[in-house]
Amino acid sequence: MSTWRKRLATAGLSVALVAGGIWVLNRLDEAPLPHAERVTTTASLDIARGRYLARAGNCLACHTRQGGVAFAGGRGIETPFGVIYAPNLTPDRETGIGAWSASEFWRALHNGRSRDGRLLSPAFPYPSYTRITHEDSDAIFAFLQSLPPVVQPGVPSRVRFPFNTQAALAVWRALYFRPGVFEPVPSRSAEWNRGAYLVQGLGHCAACHSPRNAMGAVSTDGRLSGGMAAGWYAPALNTSNEGGVAEWPRQDVVMLLGAGRSPRAAVSGPMAEVVYHSLQYLSDADLQAMADYLQALPPTDKVAAPRRPPSPASMQRGRATYERQCVQCHGGEGQGDPEAFPPLAGNRAVMLENPVNLVHMVLRGGYLPATGGNPQPHGMPPFLQRLSDAEVADVLSYIRNAWGNAASRVDTIDVHRAREGRDS
Repeated sequence: MSTWRKRLATAGLSVALVAGGIWVLNRLDEAPLPHAERVTTTASLDIARGRYLARAGNCLACHTRQGGVAFAGGRGIETPFGVIYAPNLTPDRETGIGAWSASEFWRALHNGRSRDGRLLSPAFPYPSYTRITHEDSDAIFAFLQSLPPVVQPGVPSRVRFPFNTQAALAVWRALYFRPGVFEPVPSRSAEWNRGAYLVQGLGHCAACHSPRNAMGAVSTDGRLSGGMAAGWYAPALNTSNEGGVAEWPRQDVVMLLGAGRSPRAAVSGPMAEVVYHSLQYLSDADLQAMADYLQALPPTDKVAAPRRPPSPASMQRGRATYERQCVQCHGGEGQGDPEAFPPLAGNRAVMLENPVNLVHMVLRGGYLPATGGNPQPHGMPPFLQRLSDAEVADVLSYIRNAWGNAASRVDTIDVHRAREGRDS
C-alpha cells in the first residue's frame, strides 16, 4: 500500500474512532435510569411545592415572552451562536408538554434530552439542572401539569450552522457535559449543603456568573468568577471587589437576594429580573442557606488589567455633564441618598473593570425590582436619546475617577457597542 493510502486509512480510522467515542458518550445517559419508573399524577404530589421550586429555578423568566401567557414559551434567548426560543411548558398536548411523562421531564433536566431523545441546546441550563433531584423534578412537573393548557406553537430557533445540528451538540456534550447528581459534603452543615444545591443546581447561578469558552461551555476552573450574560457583566461572586459577600453581615446578603436591595448594594439589569421572578419568593431559610454558601466561597484574587486613566479634558467634560444630569439625585460628592439613590463614591459596581453595566444603566435606565422588601423602588431614567456616546463615555469616566474612585476610563467604543447590543 502506498504511503498516501496508509495516511488516508489512518486518518479515516482516527475519525471513525472519534465519532464512535462521541456516539458512545452520548448514549451513556440512555441506559436505564437508576430510579424505578413511577406513575405520577398531579394529585399525588404537592403542587404548591412544585410552584415554589419552579420559582427557585426561575423557569418563568425564560419560558414567558413579553406580554405572553406564563410558561407558554416564545421568549428569545440571545447566545453567541444565534437566538434560541424557549418552548411551551403548559400541558397542551400538541404544543406544550401535556403528552410528556414525569420521567421524560426529568430526563430533560438531568440528561438534556427532549421527549423524542433529541439533544437539547445548553442554552437550557441542564448542565446545572442535572443536579436537581428526581423528587424535585417530579414536583415541578406536577405544578406545570396543573397549569391551564395554552396552544402556542414553538418558534424555530435561529442558530447558525453547524451549531444548529445534532452532530454539533453531540460533540459539545462529549467535551463538556456529563449527567450528575448533587452530592452533599458531609463535613459541611445542612444549611450550607442546601445553599449549594440551590446555587449550583436549581438556581443555576454559574450560567451567568461564570466565564465561558469559545464553545459556550462554562469554565469549571472559573466557576462563579464572573461572566457576560445577555450583554451585561455578571460579577464574580468569589471576589470582594466585584460581587463577593464573604465580609458582609449575613442579613445584608439575605436582604439583597430577597428584596433586591440592602444597605451595601442593589441589583439591576438581568439580576433584577431574577430577584423579581424568583428570589423574592424563596423562604427565609433558603435565602439564609444561599447566603451561607456564597459567603463560604473560597476567595479568588483576579488580576486586573493596568488602569487607563481618563484625560483631564475628559474629566472636565464629564464633570459638566454630571452636574447637568446627575447631581440632583446622586449628590455633588457622589454620596447618593440612603433612602432612594445609591452612592457612586466608593461603589464597587461603579469601578468594575468591565464598564458595560454602567453604560447600559445610563443608556436604558436603572430599575430595581418591586419586591415585598422594596415595594416602591426608585428608578433611574434612560439617557439613550439625551446623551451622545462621547458624553456617556466622559461622564462615566468622571464618575469612575472622582471622589476617591479609581478605574479605567470608558471609551466611546464601549458605549457604541452597548448601544448596538454587542458585548464589550
